[in-house]
Amino acid sequence: MILTPLKTIEAHRQSGIWGRVTLDALFRKTAAAHPERLALCDPDEAAGGFREVPRRLTYAEADAEISRLAAFFAAVGLKHDNVIGLQSAGTVDAVIALLAALRAGLVVAPLPLHWRQKNVLEALTRAGAKALVAGESFGGRSIGLEARDTAADLFALRFVFGLGRDVADGLMEVEQILNELPEDMEPAPIRRDQNAADHVATLTWTRSTSGEPLPIARSHNQWVACGLMPYLELSLPQAPSFLLPYALTGMTGIGAGLVPWLLSGGTLHLHHPASLRRLAAHADAVKADIVLCPGALVPALDRRIERPDCRIVPVWQAHSPAPAPHASNREMVDLHIADEFAMVARMREGSALPRPLPSGRVGSPSSAPQAPALLEIAIDTEVSPATLKVRGAMVPDSAWPACKVRMPTDKAGFVDTLLPLRQTEHGITGFGIPGQMAPGVGSLPTLDALYAAFPGIREAAAFLVEDGILGARLYAALVPQNGLLFDVEGFYAYLEAEHASLAEVPHRVLPVAALPRNAAGKVDREALATRAGFGHSQVA
Repeated sequence: MILTPLKTIEAHRQSGIWGRVTLDALFRKTAAAHPERLALCDPDEAAGGFREVPRRLTYAEADAEISRLAAFFAAVGLKHDNVIGLQSAGTVDAVIALLAALRAGLVVAPLPLHWRQKNVLEALTRAGAKALVAGESFGGRSIGLEARDTAADLFALRFVFGLGRDVADGLMEVEQILNELPEDMEPAPIRRDQNAADHVATLTWTRSTSGEPLPIARSHNQWVACGLMPYLELSLPQAPSFLLPYALTGMTGIGAGLVPWLLSGGTLHLHHPASLRRLAAHADAVKADIVLCPGALVPALDRRIERPDCRIVPVWQAHSPAPAPHASNREMVDLHIADEFAMVARMREGSALPRPLPSGRVGSPSSAPQAPALLEIAIDTEVSPATLKVRGAMVPDSAWPACKVRMPTDKAGFVDTLLPLRQTEHGITGFGIPGQMAPGVGSLPTLDALYAAFPGIREAAAFLVEDGILGARLYAALVPQNGLLFDVEGFYAYLEAEHASLAEVPHRVLPVAALPRNAAGKVDREALATRAGFGHSQVA
């Protein structure tokens, strides 16, 4: 399915940024030229891996698995442009499943790991998904069991596959499928009437203004343009070693991890984040050329990595705290993530802080005077604070049609991300305001209703408290009914029973006699944040 207008396709083609190469074609190119090169590596146990013997596949081995699984997807009746969900931590199996779905002509919808059954069901319904791939148990949860329950509630979901060795009963085991299929099995060629690279490859997720999951459709060409931003800014060597501690669920994991790996034909080492010590040890053990890391944690990681040639990519998301000055002898390229809409990579060039970003056309590498413009930034100054607007080769054109929601786009073709901007006289210093956004947290009034539904609670309010690592943490202020004591353990058990996503579970709860309100009668969340910030001794 092609959602990009023909006029836009032609403009990007004329610029030379868009071509005819799909993500799968990038992989096949390296597999043909360097079949024995190491392609994918699972985390080992020391780095938080699942398997006693981590999987390590060459390009030839990975290519064969991708072909067999792609052929199986087609054989069971999944057709071109059918949507297949994928919820898994970063593993070799997850990468194989994603690339196999693309080779089969499917649209992959990677689902955030913090989503629970309720969120997954809502998202897959909005996307019109026909299949779901579930990873192994993660963070004390059985993703497979939740996937099986989701399938029971969603009639349109025809197939549920399980990755790894800890596969829940009732799921089709991908490992067993691969073992039983002929090693030389190949899918039938995909026949597209138009350029295959213009077709939608994935759906990644943001939230609509009403707080509902919003599937953002992105084509192969749009993903290649995303990946070119860090690929060119980093001036990647041939066949680099990537260390990726992010799941393949959105702009960071796919755009800054998977696609640059495909473009460079290197080795992708997956990592499950548990501690900076483990991440640094993993980077040294695999002689990583590139490692991605949340921006606020970079100073600590920089001190722990022993290899001087390892380059760190600080990742700044909309919920990240403001950067603190940090001088380093390493080359650093800051990556600014604008939700699922765009990203900007900029070499730090010896500065202790990320370089401010200009509005207008953004090329990469930034040091080149005639660098290809992968993005164009505009600022909506009619709101306060000003918000970010984007257009260009990496910016998606629309939401997935099945959800019947349109992306906010102005007459000039700029998508309004609704992300507030931090600015100085030198340019944009960040997307999002620290303390006002938290990862995975949607509408706070929606959370108010969820918390207030707990028995014995008269009213409730969700609020955010600024945090030096996460940018913001979610708290809950709860007003018990007269004469009742608040049951902390019961409240968290209630959220578990309601299948609240991990992001919707408050870090702490604050029992109060009444909610503070402003002159308009609305809950004063800033007052609650100030009170919570005085000391955690007041907080349950």
